[in-house]
Amino acid sequence: MTAEPPVGPPSGLERPRFAGPDTFARLPRLDEVGRAGVAVLGVPFDSGVSYRPGARFGPAAVRAGSKLLRPYHPYLDVHPWDVHQVADAGDLAVNPFDLVAAIEQVERGAREVLEVAGALVTVGGDHTIALPLLRVLAQRHGPVALVHFDAHLDTWDTYFGAPYTHGTPFRRAVEEGLLDLGTSAHVGIRGPLYSAADLTADRELGFAVVSTVDVARRGVDACIDQVRERVGGRPVYVSIDIDVLDPAHAPGTGTPEPGGLTTRELQMILRGFDGLDIVGADVVEVAPAYDHAELTTIAAANVVYELLGLLALRAGRR
Repeated sequence: MTAEPPVGPPSGLERPRFAGPDTFARLPRLDEVGRAGVAVLGVPFDSGVSYRPGARFGPAAVRAGSKLLRPYHPYLDVHPWDVHQVADAGDLAVNPFDLVAAIEQVERGAREVLEVAGALVTVGGDHTIALPLLRVLAQRHGPVALVHFDAHLDTWDTYFGAPYTHGTPFRRAVEEGLLDLGTSAHVGIRGPLYSAADLTADRELGFAVVSTVDVARRGVDACIDQVRERVGGRPVYVSIDIDVLDPAHAPGTGTPEPGGLTTRELQMILRGFDGLDIVGADVVEVAPAYDHAELTTIAAANVVYELLGLLALRAGRR
């Protein structure tokens, strides 16, 4: 987006990685570079959670967990922040007391950042924020295919009569026409449900499900193939609830479920999305108060890194 070479983080060989700016991977701030191919945006918000709170502290913790990242991704063979400018857009100021107002603020804030950035990778925050982010992406690209990594469907109608929660964003997205029906998929679903009708209602909304049992029995490559076939060449939004990982790999989250993906499986699946038309992504539900030894925040930071690698490959082909 600029003739100038991208500005990257300070070299870890010249300045210790535990020193330097407290941005994602020590990248420059968006206001320092003016424009970016990709902006990493924090949304410290968790008023939509139904069990453990604490995801409002996720963006800061994920930034801290990103200190170990290095500039070359050997598996994707790309330098994620050398292909185009990548910058940290800081955190949105979101109302913690009024959920509807918060959703409007996220939508407005994301739209403003996208005026100077080509794409967003958003770090939450709870999963409620996916709805306003999808609104902005659908305005730019039309209805998108959603690839949703999560232990839970997040297509319930209401919680305690409330239509906007971290368990309802994708039902609202379908109702608002934000998703390309019949092309979206959940990956990593597991655990008990309220009833069998939850799965029936989810299918009627147009989703396919790839469970963790499917991944364990059929393997990562079969999962990748199923998602790629379903998505095709459509614009894709990737939404990753960190609880898609097993609590052994990511204990710091609001609604943990045993039997999840390993961090390695999630990395491999994401790398298999090279070539998809990914137009945006989020990583949500990191609640550092429940973390141990930074397992969750380091895993989440590396998931963001995988997404930045995919977006760099996409930009390099354009």
